Amino acid sequence: MSIYKDYLKQIEERKGQGLHPQPIDGAELLSEIIEQIKDVNNEYREDSLNFFIYNVLPGTTSAASVKAKFLKEIILGESEVKEITPSFALEQLSHMKGGPSVEVLLDLALGNDTAIAKEAAKVLKTQVFLYEADTDRLEDAMKAGSAIAKEIIESYAEAEFFTKLPEVEEEIEIVTYIAGVGDISTDLLSPGADAHSRSDRELHGQCMFEHNKEMQQEVLALKEQHPDKRVMLIAEKGTMGVGSSRMSGVNNVALWTGVPFSKYVPFINFAPVIAGTNGIAPIFLTTVGVTGGIGIDLKNWVTKKDENGKTVYDADGEPVLEQVYTVDTGTVLTINTKEKKLYKDGKAVKDISAALTPPKMEFIKAGGSYAVVFGKKLQTFACKALGIDVPQVYAAAKEVSIEGQGLTAVEKIFNKNAVGTTPGKTLHAGSNVRVEVNIVGSQDTTGLMTSQELEMMAATIISPIVDAGYQSGCHTASVWDDKSKANIPRLMSFMNDFGLITGRDPKGKYFPMTDVIHKVLNDIAVDDWDVIIGGDSHTRMAKGVAFGADSGTVALALATGEATMPIPQSVKVTFKGNMKPYMDFRDVVHATQEQMLNQFGGENVFQGRIIEVHIGTLTSDEAFTFTDWTAEMKAKASICISEDATLAESLAISRDRIQIMLDKGMDNDKKVLQGLVDKANKRIAELKSGERPALKPDADAQYHAEVVIDLDKIVEPMIADPDVNNEDVSKRYTHDNIQPLSFYGGTKKVDLGFVGSCMIHKGDMKILAQMLKNVEAQQGKVEFNAPLVVAPPTYNIVDELKEEGDWEILEKYSGFVFDDDAPKGLARTKYENMLYLERPGCNLCMGNQEKAEPGDTVMATSTRLFQGRVVRDTDGKKGESLLSSTPVVVLSTILGRTPTMEEYEAAVEGIELTKFKPSQKQLVS
Repeated sequence: MSIYKDYLKQIEERKGQGLHPQPIDGAELLSEIIEQIKDVNNEYREDSLNFFIYNVLPGTTSAASVKAKFLKEIILGESEVKEITPSFALEQLSHMKGGPSVEVLLDLALGNDTAIAKEAAKVLKTQVFLYEADTDRLEDAMKAGSAIAKEIIESYAEAEFFTKLPEVEEEIEIVTYIAGVGDISTDLLSPGADAHSRSDRELHGQCMFEHNKEMQQEVLALKEQHPDKRVMLIAEKGTMGVGSSRMSGVNNVALWTGVPFSKYVPFINFAPVIAGTNGIAPIFLTTVGVTGGIGIDLKNWVTKKDENGKTVYDADGEPVLEQVYTVDTGTVLTINTKEKKLYKDGKAVKDISAALTPPKMEFIKAGGSYAVVFGKKLQTFACKALGIDVPQVYAAAKEVSIEGQGLTAVEKIFNKNAVGTTPGKTLHAGSNVRVEVNIVGSQDTTGLMTSQELEMMAATIISPIVDAGYQSGCHTASVWDDKSKANIPRLMSFMNDFGLITGRDPKGKYFPMTDVIHKVLNDIAVDDWDVIIGGDSHTRMAKGVAFGADSGTVALALATGEATMPIPQSVKVTFKGNMKPYMDFRDVVHATQEQMLNQFGGENVFQGRIIEVHIGTLTSDEAFTFTDWTAEMKAKASICISEDATLAESLAISRDRIQIMLDKGMDNDKKVLQGLVDKANKRIAELKSGERPALKPDADAQYHAEVVIDLDKIVEPMIADPDVNNEDVSKRYTHDNIQPLSFYGGTKKVDLGFVGSCMIHKGDMKILAQMLKNVEAQQGKVEFNAPLVVAPPTYNIVDELKEEGDWEILEKYSGFVFDDDAPKGLARTKYENMLYLERPGCNLCMGNQEKAEPGDTVMATSTRLFQGRVVRDTDGKKGESLLSSTPVVVLSTILGRTPTMEEYEAAVEGIELTKFKPSQKQLVS
């Protein structure tokens, strides 16, 4: 059977799912389609024409290459297709977004046929996805006397590809849709369990609202009732887009409510409009910008004040909220992009300047941030080639400089890594700049989209200014099912060819690694001045400053080595007092959130800002527990301020782990890993010699707020509780409900425990081993009254535990131990009351493969407590995921309930939990 017949069979199967034919990305299929087009009597010719014109993915896909070459034949008269004229072929090329299409356009523009060259040049002037090979070719032609090449470069210098685009509409009419009350997780928009389908955009779109067909139909009904308006999805009384960094979530919103990007490219929509009463999660807002969308902080509910201006509280001590204006489903609003205001019934109800800044307006006009980023680079090239200054076409970089004011840690990092700013000018928070990126991480459930984005922007190799890129296999580690077998090898091959270090080797030379990406990035970031971008909201390192990002921003960072973002304000966190010996550092993390909220009357001063944590004496493994949780604090990012000796120790640990990767044969031809080892050694030498001390803020730096955490007040384990039965729906599933262990009275039933995810390190695994020994010594045996699932974050940890004897202890008490030679092919649906030693990776925390049994109460070390993430509801009982320290999780599964303080203290007796004493040194410069 031909590949085309296979495609027809697939089309019939998709019809049964209510889907259109899948877009074509393969050269073999498109080549057969072209042969059928050339054969005027072929029975499949009409369908083949439609597939060729309307159903081929652009960029650098192998199909795009075949399509571009055939269009070139038509333009040159070498092939004739009556339905595709040369002018129509040029129009097709204009929608193909770089790569092979630009190569063909350059061939035509620089060719001998003057008439064709002029027409090709017109199209080239609209293109922005050009790379060095393309611009070098143009410049060489101009220097050789080509008038057309000069004309094209002059057009680029004026940025006509941007200036000649239609202006943004002055008024954008919208109709509202309340997608949920309270914080809306990206899981609602793109469920983790559907991660396998993200690169098939139409198929993935069916999972919108967690497959809730009624909600999907409500959105369609609104669109039908208001054909001239855009539907705005809203998180009422909450924040939109909390949790994971999901480009797929924005893609789904755009698919259901947005605007088609091109009539020749199916299922790629842009310009979604989303909003939240309490704003948009920072990482999600960045993703909206990638697609040229609008994200609005509505503030339609505000804290009620009395006549003295003081907050009014209800009987439960919660601030009373009152509605300023309604945004109930079906409300018609108008976005005025000129006045930058939101109108209702002809009256301005909200200033939305923050949603319509000059850079964001450029993203809207250009159809997304990629076109602006590439446009600026292309304009810079053209002006340099012509020897002229760059005309001010794009909005100038916002440069905020306050004379006499010191710099926070993030301001120092941005000043060091900024590009294109005024020479010698010191930048403070509020500036909006381009920065060079040192480390880029791609994880496996978003990586398929990242690879697709790279193809769409015609990128073929990682930017030479990136120190290292890493592609993980952690999010699909627990179950090696048919979906993983189909997707992951293809992803690893693409990323390996692109220049990333990959967890799996396409050539099979080294053992497949499923290490949690955040742990790997925390190791390969080997300078406290690094900028790190990663495809997950938990990209928050204990060295440098790291930003979680959507798959598109990751692709952009890989392709260009740059990211564009504002310098956020910082909140300074310091510590006083002493930790109790029976407390775990996870309790300090949760207490930080609790004490911050108490200090600021319930206001989360961390949201959207940098948490500058003066952790001082904790090495990066342990400090990562804090920085990792800052995603749940809704912070933009975090920075650890360390003593010189502590940072040097952390870098030595990282260097040695990178060396292990080297020893396993994971380095590539460019010796990326060796380069990181050399960089780490250089930085360690600088720290030890005093030549360049550890990054510290200036003593006179200015902060949005300062928070002091009193360790003396942390007297019992702290638990983040989703509060699933709160009468106020908006207060469920937030990470702000922190309760002490005694709150549960030692009686709350626990159905399953999970020790794993990026929040634990080797120390947690050793705590687990020692607790099991303690229980056996105290009770004569270890008996579990609830299942305990354990997933170490990395293979390095497993190897070290084996060397030190702890793994043997864990195996002794376990009823299941992972086997890499025979990985699980199916996710668990039932658990027995025993210990499961699972493969390193994300496991339950991700929720895309393994889940707890529906309705379970789970006690976990992980990061996510959102509805349906780790555990689904049943008709009779809500699933709930409580987050706590390793000792609490382990003891809860042994008891089958939450422990009392007496039981807890007895279980951890003699165990060395995290030692943390605040630094006695001045961590400022």
